[in-house]
Amino acid sequence: MLLKTAATLLTILLGGILFIPSENAEAGHPAAAPDSLDLKIGQMVMMGINERTKVEAGDPLLEEIQSGKLGGILLFEKNIASADSKNKLKALIDSLQKKAAVTLFVTIDEEGGKVHRLKEKYGFVGMPSAAYLGKLDNADSTLFYNRRLAAQLAEIGINLNYAPVLDLAVNPKNVVIVQKERSFSKNPDLVSKHALLCIQAHHEHKVKTILKHFPGHGSSTGDSHLGMVDVSASWSFSELLPYWDVLQAGQCDAIMTAHLVNRNWDSTALPGTLSHNVVSGMLRNLLGYEGVVFSDDMQMHAISKNYGFEKSLELAINAGVDVVMYGNNVDAKLRPVTATEVHAAIKQLVLEGKISRARIDEAYKRIMKLKNGLSVRGN
Repeated sequence: MLLKTAATLLTILLGGILFIPSENAEAGHPAAAPDSLDLKIGQMVMMGINERTKVEAGDPLLEEIQSGKLGGILLFEKNIASADSKNKLKALIDSLQKKAAVTLFVTIDEEGGKVHRLKEKYGFVGMPSAAYLGKLDNADSTLFYNRRLAAQLAEIGINLNYAPVLDLAVNPKNVVIVQKERSFSKNPDLVSKHALLCIQAHHEHKVKTILKHFPGHGSSTGDSHLGMVDVSASWSFSELLPYWDVLQAGQCDAIMTAHLVNRNWDSTALPGTLSHNVVSGMLRNLLGYEGVVFSDDMQMHAISKNYGFEKSLELAINAGVDVVMYGNNVDAKLRPVTATEVHAAIKQLVLEGKISRARIDEAYKRIMKLKNGLSVRGN
């Protein structure tokens, strides 16, 4: 009944909100906080930390954190030492948090299955795929595995997980979601059920979650890591329903955007991450979401091969993205981007009037609200 009601409501709203282009409105934005522009911009920057498994005195990453140019880090398997893995990862995270005036987002992609950074070979717990848990469809099992995972994340010092995946497994040929067993099901009710259980387990251990990939990657035929992906002919309205359910349950901490093109969402064919219609129109105005929006990796080829560095930042932030992420992990041929470069580019866009200070203030307020609910290991 809830889904039918949601579908009816959203169908009505689709006619009046979704496809009306709008500019960034100044009205309603929070008043500027006393914090500096530099600090606010820094909180919007999320970075992969390259090959580091530890940091030494004089490491430029420490200076970037200490000077407020970086608000969060993203960890990959390459950041896990081969020996004494858990203790060394804890030590790495602790050393970075100690340099931060504002608690860092410490994030990881821990979905389970094939997207599982903290592998058993390093001494961490196993985590089955979403597809396995969805097929099993046992609430106790989903809670068990996610509680075990979340306890481990909290122990290490990871406070934000890029999971659960809310994509529907509607296209069996989908190479990036369905064939990698990253979706709970093609049934939106079942996806909502297990996503909420995953979130519950994380919250029990004071770990926040990021829903992905909005507005739905399960019908795509391509991989946005490799290039532009158009879902204009394949995406269906039902792909929004798990987001609606989690939002209605009051359990949404944050949402990550997808770099997907859909001309029904945006007639200019901007990828979702860069589209005001998608982020501010669909997610904020249509679904009523007020929290933090994270971009998917801005170095994925759908973005990096089609839009310039500065232009993609300008579009994403003006679309309503609050945290821009550069994982330095998509393509070994790409020169790693630094937090200093991202910070400087955003600041220059603000000084040139291409991004309003009100938009920065808005993002900062959302980020700080989420960070106020974070737990730091040892605190």
